[in-house]
Amino acid sequence: MNRSAMGQPSSAIAPSGGKPTGDAVQAVQDALAAEHAAVWTYGLVTAFVEQGPRTAEGAAAHRARRDATERLLRDASAEPVPPAPAYLPPAPVTDATSAIAAMVAVEIDACVAWRGVLERTEDADLRRTALDALTGCAVRATRWRKTAGLLPAGLAMPGTAVG
Repeated sequence: MNRSAMGQPSSAIAPSGGKPTGDAVQAVQDALAAEHAAVWTYGLVTAFVEQGPRTAEGAAAHRARRDATERLLRDASAEPVPPAPAYLPPAPVTDATSAIAAMVAVEIDACVAWRGVLERTEDADLRRTALDALTGCAVRATRWRKTAGLLPAGLAMPGTAVG
């Protein structure tokens, strides 16, 4: 059974029935795009970091979230945005240090995208789905920031602009 980085079964990240409408549809599409990028990035970094439990769990969590988000959009009669053929990390990935930086960046990008869903819907089930996604990304970002020795390890308001 796949497990998320939070230790929950992958079925726990399935949307709980909320359907995006209006601005929320585009926000969910943006979150899906962030999930596509995360899945791709986790694949990229495996060439540079040990394929340990944290890397595998992060990749599995993003794949499960991507799949659940695609189902959520289809259930709302929206065509899910397809993945891009490739993604450009914020800096070239050439070693373990740059690979970890890429994972931090992709987790933060996913936090921003899922917070955008929270800000654009009043649907309780969709908000719960977005909050669960935001929480998972924030936890993984914190773990990767700790691994990289970045301070602060945790971000006070995940998903908001750091200023």
